[in-house]
Amino acid sequence: MKFKLKYIPFLLLSISLQLNGQEIKAELNKEIKRTEKMSYILDYPQKTKGNVPLIVFLHGSGERGNNLEMVKVHSPFTYKNLIKEPVAILAPQCPADTWWDTVTVYNLIKEIQKKYKIDASRIYLTGLSMGAWGTLKLAMEHPEMFAAVASVCAPTDQVMTANIQQYKNLNIKMYHGGMDDIVLPENAFKFYQKLHPVNPSAELTIFPNDNHNSWDSAYSDPKLYDWMLSKKK
Repeated sequence: MKFKLKYIPFLLLSISLQLNGQEIKAELNKEIKRTEKMSYILDYPQKTKGNVPLIVFLHGSGERGNNLEMVKVHSPFTYKNLIKEPVAILAPQCPADTWWDTVTVYNLIKEIQKKYKIDASRIYLTGLSMGAWGTLKLAMEHPEMFAAVASVCAPTDQVMTANIQQYKNLNIKMYHGGMDDIVLPENAFKFYQKLHPVNPSAELTIFPNDNHNSWDSAYSDPKLYDWMLSKKK
């Protein structure tokens, strides 16, 4: 039996072209619209003249959902009597089963600035646990917005560490419980070891006898609010 081989070179050429493929360099340039929805409580002082400072508070995972009263639990709302001047306190609520969408929180702050008399040089950010993660993430993304940042028992991640230079000009305090068995204090130590060389003024406070509830010690200290409100952009 004889085989005809005259078509084999063409077959090999076709396979070779397929293997080499084609390199395409291009750019996606498309406007993508998204719907943003986030409930919040704004405590705005009455009978004040001019612009007021704004404290933005991000709650922890236990306060997620649709009961807005929950956002005031374990928060600066509890210690308003310790704040020595009129301030606005903004507390958004994270939807159930999600983590903080910092793009939406940022846009909410900008919206509050449009609607109310807010001093743009005195916007402060704080949060606890999951909210402290959101605090550090939002501060990393928009360090230009905040005059001071305070995180309490924050889980940190590798994205924050990789972008540690974003924190170099921030007034920042970190708080953690020495006995925290939910977010281990080693988490705070490791992040602070990266943070301090680029921002020597940053402070880490360890409450040696606190577990994960170090927010009680942090937010009940009037010195936190005195420090926060003393800072301006």
